[in-house]
Amino acid sequence: MSFTKTTEQDSNYNHLEKMSVSELLQNINNEDKSVPLAVEKALPQIEALISQTVEKLKRGGRLFYMGAGTSGRLGIVDASECPPTFGVPYDLVIGLIAGGDTAIRKAVEFAEDSTTQGWEDLQAYQISQNDVVIGIAASGTTPYVISALETCNNNNIVTGCITCNQNSPLSQTAQFPIEVVVGPEFVTGSSRMKAGTAQKLVLNMITTTTMIQLGHVKGNKMVDMQLSNNKLVDRGIRMIMDEIKVSEKTASELLEQYKNVREAIKNYSNGRN
Repeated sequence: MSFTKTTEQDSNYNHLEKMSVSELLQNINNEDKSVPLAVEKALPQIEALISQTVEKLKRGGRLFYMGAGTSGRLGIVDASECPPTFGVPYDLVIGLIAGGDTAIRKAVEFAEDSTTQGWEDLQAYQISQNDVVIGIAASGTTPYVISALETCNNNNIVTGCITCNQNSPLSQTAQFPIEVVVGPEFVTGSSRMKAGTAQKLVLNMITTTTMIQLGHVKGNKMVDMQLSNNKLVDRGIRMIMDEIKVSEKTASELLEQYKNVREAIKNYSNGRN
């Protein structure tokens, strides 16, 4: 297997400490501009994994993200935003990180090197063939993730991955790999930068497209969102006003009655008010 860690290669820039603030910002921005183009090249891979995910979730399955460090945190962020954005249960998209919840805020030494903990973490959720597991690792070499996906494969569980190196061990393990090759980081090896940005863009695509396919968006609106603060309540009222052409007062009353934008629109449209 030919495998080069482009994420670890020397930065295209040197003597960073001698650059002005303006120069640093311009050069970081120049590097960041390359990330969406790298994601674009991976769109066929992303589509293949999303198709599998939609199929499984339509049948009652769940989506798991697994990673260590920055990759694990990004998965947790994306998973945690699905319930408030799309109104889905908190156990539909689940993010797991090597080292457990402590590792969300503070690095847990050697947690990512375990070849058994990943599968144990999945078993705690009664992982089954109905589910999809996506490993996230910029390097594509994290044992915690690779070993978990290997065991998933042995148990006929659909596996995917998001990595930023081609032909990595993780890519070779996942049934549906996504490889977004962003090249060397501005600060050599700091994969929280371009690689992290690439992973976040892909995660956005996976959950947003999946949730749209599952029917949690109407038109272009988040009609199933949780009304968890005044800003979102106001947004919900505006959605109702725009969709069924009623006054702000009526929209507010409907939202208060049904506690959900979709239900308010549906029940008004069905002539129940």
